[in-house]
This record gives sequence, C-alpha cells and structure tokens, in this order.
Amino acid sequence: MAASFKQKTVQKILQMYFKDEKTKMNPESLALISELAEIFIAEACMRTAKQAQKDGDTELSLEQFEKILPQLLLNF
Repeated sequence: MAASFKQKTVQKILQMYFKDEKTKMNPESLALISELAEIFIAEACMRTAKQAQKDGDTELSLEQFEKILPQLLLNF
C-alpha cells in the first residue's frame, strides 16, 4: 500500500513554514510536492525494511530508520 497525502493537509503543513501567511501555492505545485512526499515516505519505508532484514528483525524500529536517514537525505 502506497503512502497517500491529502493535498489540503500538505498545503497546511507548508503554510506553517511560509514567512508571509498570504503566500499561496498553485494546484500544480501542490500536486508535485504531495507526490514527492509520497515517494520520499515510500523510499524511507523500503530502506528501513531492508535495514531491519540486515539486522535480522521482523519489525521496523526507530533505530533502523535513524540508520538509513542520513543516506536517504543525501540521495534526495
């Protein structure tokens, strides 16, 4: 099952970081950022699952996520 985000939720999160609260996003930009977030989360889950396999675990942990995070951020 792929990650899915409501565009309205993504927009509200982004607006928290805009310097000017009147800043608007056009629908194409919002759709693109939503899709990028979905890809990023899917990749993070896949890499964390691979790390769990390497560690011999059947469940994902925060520690495994923390192991993959630096390289994930460098790749994006």
